[in-house]
Amino acid sequence: MSYPKRTLAMVQTAPRKLEARELPIPPLEDGMALLRIEACGICGSDYEQYEGVLRTPMPAIPGHEPLGVIEAIGDGAARQWGIDVGDRVAVETMLPCHHCGVCLSGQYHLCPRKNIYSYTPLDYGHGLYGAYAEYMVLDPRSIVHKIDPALPPELAVMFNPLGAGYRWAVEIPQTGPGDVVLILGPGQRGLASVVAAREAGAAEILVTGLAADSRKLDLARQFGADHTIDVENEDTRARVRELTDGRGADVVVDVSSYATDPVRESLDYVRPGGTVVLAGVKGFRPIPDFVSDKIVLKEITIRGAIGVTSSGYRSAIRLLESGRVPMERMHTHRFALTEAERAVKTLAREIPGEESIHSCLIPDQ
Repeated sequence: MSYPKRTLAMVQTAPRKLEARELPIPPLEDGMALLRIEACGICGSDYEQYEGVLRTPMPAIPGHEPLGVIEAIGDGAARQWGIDVGDRVAVETMLPCHHCGVCLSGQYHLCPRKNIYSYTPLDYGHGLYGAYAEYMVLDPRSIVHKIDPALPPELAVMFNPLGAGYRWAVEIPQTGPGDVVLILGPGQRGLASVVAAREAGAAEILVTGLAADSRKLDLARQFGADHTIDVENEDTRARVRELTDGRGADVVVDVSSYATDPVRESLDYVRPGGTVVLAGVKGFRPIPDFVSDKIVLKEITIRGAIGVTSSGYRSAIRLLESGRVPMERMHTHRFALTEAERAVKTLAREIPGEESIHSCLIPDQ
């Protein structure tokens, strides 16, 4: 096989420090492939990794939303994945063992032996386990999905946040026709949850956000939200009661980052017997004034949600390829690979005057 021998990659060497490095590309084994990165999505967990909140190993190459084209592939990998050189693929974040009891139960994303793209250190094997790079190596444990090469890369790479919307707002709570869904947080995964819940037939969708989120809340309405609530200028509890005729939401999905208030308040928003899905990480901070008796008295189901599984990715890719929903409206920024630090800071509102909803790195721009 002929392929490049080195790749430019952005390596996180310490909290809030990314540096460009030229790294060697290893000889490919039979079960491996080399992916030329077309785009890598940026999300809230990228910022948490950048800050050091996730306690991930360093140095490492970040980037857990890879979209790319197969540059070279071993015969075994080609047979296993059903792909070949030139195919465009979306790559799942998790690298499960595929053999333990957890994997065989269908919960491979919780595999105790797994590695994760972006969170695997540079000194583990070849080290090319992140998509903040021109090329990354696909491990034999990878799960990949073909995706239409005609889609613009900044749209195709939305397979990841949209997949999260399907899993967190539909699959986990079993959202169906007639349900009232309340989404706490209008970021890219909150907006993806709106799209997924609408596709699932939800009767009513409510979305909360801050005053600074006015653009995102407007986009939520464009994607199918029936009502949006400004939590800084409205009484959210009263509005939820009003909009649900006092019943509460069937499903509450928290996709806010860092804020702990939405977790506590979700118990007031959900109907008796309803489901709360917690998908926004809080930096390992405790939840003040969390009253567990509300869970008992209302028989609330609380589900954690980490990552996306294949069914969510497949639903997302089908929707993107169908063109039914103008997902391009969510995309706001594309950055060169060497602008990775600026991309992460822009998402976190650290760059004055910049408001990012969905952004990605495009290595060849």
